[in-house]
Amino acid sequence: ESPGVCFPVVPGEAAACPAVPGDTEAALCYRGAAVPLPWAGLLLAGLWWQSGVQRAEQPLVCPCRATGFTTRSDIGPARDANDPVDDRHAPPGKRTVGDQMKKNQTADDDDEDLNDTNYDEFNGYAGSLFSSGPYEKDDEEADAIYAALDKRMDERRKERREQREKEEIEKYRMERPKIQQQFSDLKRKLAEVTEEEWLSIPEVGDARNKRQRNPRYEKLTPVPDSFFAKHLQSGENHTSVDPRQTQFGGLNTPYPGGLNTPYPGGMTPGLMTPGTGELDMRKIGQARNTLMDMRLSQVSDSVSGQTVVDPKGYLTDLNSMIPTHGGDINDIKKARLLLKSVRETNPHHPPAWIASARLEEVTGKLQVARNLIMKGTEMCPKVRAAFFAVCCITKHLLSEDVWLEAARLQPGDTAKAVVAQAHVPNSVRLWKAAVELEEPEDARIMLSRAVECCPTSVELWLALARLETYENARKVLNKARENIPTDRHIWITAAKLEEANGNTQMVEKIIDRAITSLRANGVEINREQWIQDAEECDKAGSVATCQAIMRAVIGIGIEEEDRKHTWMEDADSCVAHNALECARAIYAYALQVFPSKKSVWLRAAYFEKNHGTRESLEALLQRAVAHCPKAEVLWLMGAKSKWLAGDVPAARSILALAFQANPNSEEIWLAAVKLESENNEYERARRLLAKARSSAPTARVFMKSVKLEWVLGNIAAAQELCEEALKHYEDFPKLWMMKGQIEEQKELVEKAREAYNQGLKKCPHSIPLWLLLSRLEEKVGQLTRARAILEKSRLKNPKNPDLWLESVRLEYRAGLKNIANTLMAKALQECPNSGILWSEAIFLEARPQRKTKSVDALKKCEHDPHVLLAVAKLFWSERKITKAREWFHRTVKIDSDLGDAWAFFYKFELQHGTEEQQEEVRKRCENAEPRHGELWCDVSKDIENWQKKIGEILVLVAAKLKNTF
Repeated sequence: ESPGVCFPVVPGEAAACPAVPGDTEAALCYRGAAVPLPWAGLLLAGLWWQSGVQRAEQPLVCPCRATGFTTRSDIGPARDANDPVDDRHAPPGKRTVGDQMKKNQTADDDDEDLNDTNYDEFNGYAGSLFSSGPYEKDDEEADAIYAALDKRMDERRKERREQREKEEIEKYRMERPKIQQQFSDLKRKLAEVTEEEWLSIPEVGDARNKRQRNPRYEKLTPVPDSFFAKHLQSGENHTSVDPRQTQFGGLNTPYPGGLNTPYPGGMTPGLMTPGTGELDMRKIGQARNTLMDMRLSQVSDSVSGQTVVDPKGYLTDLNSMIPTHGGDINDIKKARLLLKSVRETNPHHPPAWIASARLEEVTGKLQVARNLIMKGTEMCPKVRAAFFAVCCITKHLLSEDVWLEAARLQPGDTAKAVVAQAHVPNSVRLWKAAVELEEPEDARIMLSRAVECCPTSVELWLALARLETYENARKVLNKARENIPTDRHIWITAAKLEEANGNTQMVEKIIDRAITSLRANGVEINREQWIQDAEECDKAGSVATCQAIMRAVIGIGIEEEDRKHTWMEDADSCVAHNALECARAIYAYALQVFPSKKSVWLRAAYFEKNHGTRESLEALLQRAVAHCPKAEVLWLMGAKSKWLAGDVPAARSILALAFQANPNSEEIWLAAVKLESENNEYERARRLLAKARSSAPTARVFMKSVKLEWVLGNIAAAQELCEEALKHYEDFPKLWMMKGQIEEQKELVEKAREAYNQGLKKCPHSIPLWLLLSRLEEKVGQLTRARAILEKSRLKNPKNPDLWLESVRLEYRAGLKNIANTLMAKALQECPNSGILWSEAIFLEARPQRKTKSVDALKKCEHDPHVLLAVAKLFWSERKITKAREWFHRTVKIDSDLGDAWAFFYKFELQHGTEEQQEEVRKRCENAEPRHGELWCDVSKDIENWQKKIGEILVLVAAKLKNTF
């Protein structure tokens, strides 16, 4: 019978064997009975001895059928802490059983985080008691319930906690305010400081001590020659004895044979000769003079026989001797040695001579460079016969590079002699270099010879034609066409020659012949290249040539359905390249092909308006209305041109013709009314409006009728017309706005409020109506009602930046800056790409944060005119005049219809610009004719300014602006 044992049983815990479930003192279970701890070892030893088993290979089985317990026989005999481990190659610290036990114990300790931040009052350090167990669905539901309870309890305490935190922060800020807050009142007062007071502020003094302010730099003084002469004698040998040494019968004895004997001894003429110090100083001076002579001789010009350096002013001209290579002297020496080796190895290799000469040139040794390159010209032609055969194959006559380099390094007349010595008659580059060195008459003679040697060079033929007379130039170009029948530049030059001599009727023929001849010779007509040539002719003043080229090539390679779009793009490209005659030629050709296209006539008319004269515009419009009589805008442009020129009768006649072509046209009726009212013909304007209301009754006609009576002071007639108009067009918001503004002008607040409210019922999406009603309530002091109106408008019109902007400004005007900032943050969340909101947000920030805010605004709205205007104002406030002017230019270029930008620009030039700059801004504004802008519309739509011109309105708006940003 095998002994069965169940163990181990840990003291202090319940036994694993069912035989001893509650015996905490038992160490093991033997045959279903608990064995006390002191007898466990004896029992095991006896069982093993009795059965003759030293180490059981299987787990023992207990008679109580409790199985699965591991005995010592499974894990081996116990080991001492100092016993070595089985691994003979274990690293230090892991070679004994004790080291392994310490490591395992440390790993177990690391699992438990005893940091104070991990301590919980309920769970302690252990965290969750059941973290090692499986996480089931029931646990997840329980955690969700507990989390909901915690959240609910936290919400109940949230308001009190936030209030307590806010009070603590306020108390802390009151006790320890920021430096910025301590000086906030003084910063606000800085706005009252005038420019003169700013300029009178003294400079900040230096608070450092005297030694730091005035550091004593080390002074270096040249040592005089007398100092060297004196100290040179410090190493001399003394040949006499101090008399004090001989006072008591010392070395100075009366007996012969002493040191002080009459016989010649050590003091003989030898090393220490008189004047040794003076002789050395003279040698130093001679060496200095010799060195200076050597430097002067190095930079002398041995070719011309005259020095290029002034010996007297040499020291002041030393900057010219500073090498510009910027490299190390050792690298230069290595490069010089390598190039010398190349020259000696292959003396007939031109690039070696060129590289050597250029190396000496950059190091400042110009004469050495000249000598090298001249030697190269002597060496290379000696192998020209053999070298030329190779070069004909590779197409690289490298010897000409040597001659060109030699000519470049030589001065004037010497360069001519160098080029004349070159034995490369078919080198175009050498001929060009030689011609550039000659006078015009000599150059013409030389070019005559050059085209004989190089008949395929277009540049040489064209250069010769420019120097010849008209007749001879025609002959030269004819010869050039015979030699080079595939080049277009010769034909274009011939056309320009005829135009320059007044023979314009030949220009068209020459260009047509050019296209035909080039096609016959297999040349593909590249449309883009010819257009570029035409632009160059335009810039050179050859108008007829550029127009002829455009007419000849504009239709080449274009599909029929793409012609209009492509030609308009070509015209815009020419305008961008400042080739106006080319663009005019394109429009003229397009109008011949599309005579009934209104869009082409409009593009051409706007081109003439911006870049042409009044006469050219009127001539074009006269042709336009003949081909497109139903195009109202063309009639109106013609009438306006006549009116701006002061020819009112001609404008009336144009509008009369427009009436005949377009009866009952609203635009023409209103243009006629404006023409009469601007010229103080009010009765004629009234009659025209009456006819328009009867024949073409539209909302705009009624609106203009009301406005005419309003600006003329007939309030009753204006109100009567307004009521009549609202009966027919109650959904037209401008009529309601005018009705409310008339009541406001009469100071009838209730009637104005009623008019605005009625208008909003009919037109709930009219933003100006909401703004007028809100401002009316704010004007009478009803701030709460104004705020409610704006909130209601935002609900009906979500994501509208104008309403958000008015809400922010309402709070800011009321002094509630914190609420204004909060509203601005919400507005930017709802309208993140609104330029007017970003521009307002920049100046809501404190000055130090404005630049950062402007960067964010530019990232969101890079091309928005309001943001660009805000950045320009920001630079203006920082007194960065140049940058501010640059950003103002960008703003008006992106959106020339924004009147506010022109007003700020003009105000800026009034303060910081000249009279010419002010006049330029005013003229540009008048040409742009802006119609929009918050500040601009406030002035331009005022009934008192209804007859003001654009320039006058600009002055009025600029006068109202204040530098409060």
